[in-house]
Amino acid sequence: MSKVFNTQLKREMNYPYEDAKPKKQITYVFDTNKCIACQTCTVACKTTWTSGKGEETIFFNNVETKPYGGYPQKWDVNTLKELKDQQWDSNGVYKGQTVFEETAAGERVNGWRPTERNYAYPNIGEDEVLGTLDKGAFFSGIHNVWMFYLARICNHCSYPACLAACPRKAIYKREEDGIVLIDQSRCRGYKECVKACPYKKTFYNMVTRVSEKCIGCYPLIEKGEQPRCVTTCIGKIRMQGFMEDTKAPRKDNPIDMIVRIRQLALPLYPQFGTQPNVYYVPPIHVPKDFLYQMFGPGVDKAIEIYRNMKDDRELLAAFLLFGNTPKIIHSYRAEENFAVGYNERGDEVVRVPYSEPVFMRPHWDETHQTYRHNTP
Repeated sequence: MSKVFNTQLKREMNYPYEDAKPKKQITYVFDTNKCIACQTCTVACKTTWTSGKGEETIFFNNVETKPYGGYPQKWDVNTLKELKDQQWDSNGVYKGQTVFEETAAGERVNGWRPTERNYAYPNIGEDEVLGTLDKGAFFSGIHNVWMFYLARICNHCSYPACLAACPRKAIYKREEDGIVLIDQSRCRGYKECVKACPYKKTFYNMVTRVSEKCIGCYPLIEKGEQPRCVTTCIGKIRMQGFMEDTKAPRKDNPIDMIVRIRQLALPLYPQFGTQPNVYYVPPIHVPKDFLYQMFGPGVDKAIEIYRNMKDDRELLAAFLLFGNTPKIIHSYRAEENFAVGYNERGDEVVRVPYSEPVFMRPHWDETHQTYRHNTP
């Protein structure tokens, strides 16, 4: 085992391979507060990448309802049981063990392999809430009846568990953008990647007898366009961009602004130790104890910043860019009336106003001598 520094855990940890940073790391930000579980992203991904034989139960992208939903079932609960102690100290340093550190003899990763039944119900627990409402009670603030939607894809981790576990070295991380891929010509279907991935985002195809996973829509990435799940999102909850861990965060990079500077978006189950590169804005209406386990110790700060975002013009400008262009935004600027996004060459690709213009028609139309109603 080698020693690598996990920035999300704020400490060194064991990993089977030496640290090798890509030139830039593909990164996503998902705002859970805006997701409506319309499953448009799921359908877009499914029809684009996994509509073939043997891929019926393969969902590179899925949206599940927490706390009861999960695909495959109990993907997170079973892994959390394996980790046992998961304590963080007052400085945000993880004191527990990761999936690479608490392993059985002869194993590189502490994981579990789902059964066929775990894949049988993609939408189990959909819209099911936790708790019951007392008769005559009403909702006010954070209450004991809650649920939220969690959109999930492959995290293209900085320290992928699937890569660490593969005995064939068929899984690799692209140097140019950090996308994690499977070389199917080398894969022999041992399913070690399925067992190792704590997020269960590698899948085994029973027809082709090789593993498959999200490819980050790299044909689109190479053309400077965001992935299908991002551009088709109805709620505009997603943004894809790049980060560079080896360099200081850039204030003109919207991903850096949200994740590294304001620390508003947090990784999903950082205690697993894979350093995932999909970051979530935590839901503001969910009890904190649940969020602490799911997103780590930065939850309180993230929620406070999110609630007061209207007073932070630079951060607000970054969020206005969500879902407003199919192009990858490499830099942005907060102007007086607009948030402006630029591509890698510095060309403007999107301009979004801080407030939408509204025109109210006169109640009495002199031209047509009739009354009209406005529905702004």
